[in-house]
Amino acid sequence: MKPVFDRILLKLSGEALMGGQSYGIDTAVAESVAREVKAVHELGVEVAIVVGGGNIFRGVSKSAGNMDRAAADYIGMLATVMNAVVLQDALEKLGVYTRVMSAIDIPQLAEPFIRRRAIRHLEKKRVVIFAAGTGNPYFTTDSAAALRACEIGANVIFKATKVDGIYTADPMKDPTAKRFERISYQEVLEKHLKVMDSSAISLCMDNDLPIMVFNMKEPGNIIKAVSGDLSIGTLVSLNSSATGAN
Repeated sequence: MKPVFDRILLKLSGEALMGGQSYGIDTAVAESVAREVKAVHELGVEVAIVVGGGNIFRGVSKSAGNMDRAAADYIGMLATVMNAVVLQDALEKLGVYTRVMSAIDIPQLAEPFIRRRAIRHLEKKRVVIFAAGTGNPYFTTDSAAALRACEIGANVIFKATKVDGIYTADPMKDPTAKRFERISYQEVLEKHLKVMDSSAISLCMDNDLPIMVFNMKEPGNIIKAVSGDLSIGTLVSLNSSATGAN
């Protein structure tokens, strides 16, 4: 398959690394994700990744209890660094040169995020994993994905989820829910569809940065997404009219 994108940003949730566990990291899942990323990388596509930390700690989750929101969010940022290092290890064991860049200063584990250096890594065909979100509390890793994608000049954000796109309702709860093949940013915001948080959607809309939502658990889907196959998920862009799929 021939890629239609030169540079992509893959947004992975921390939960994607849990596998069948209720908490933590399943290294077998990390290896599986790494193999999928390697396959895309071998097509010549420049790959950046933003990984969440919800499998370990989330600032707005029950595990945060009555903690101060800012403090809880910083702990969540540290969780993303842990996930990033696990993913880096899995990729490098497959022979893929990888750099972790963190929005908070942890020199023993990651380089500091510097935009021009990140772009240079990508140009040298290294996979770059962005950790610690934006480095600021109150901002999600979805917002970090939108921000970093704009900063590095990515062609698209691939939002890897456990469902095959955006639906009119939660398909896990409503069997009559319909999947959108294409939808606009404005429609996502107006319909309150839980794709990414509104700050991330607005940033993508302002910069005309498309978002492809697809199921990462299906082997080969990321290759199909990079090749422009829209049948595997939902494309969010400026001019797409909402169309439901059966």
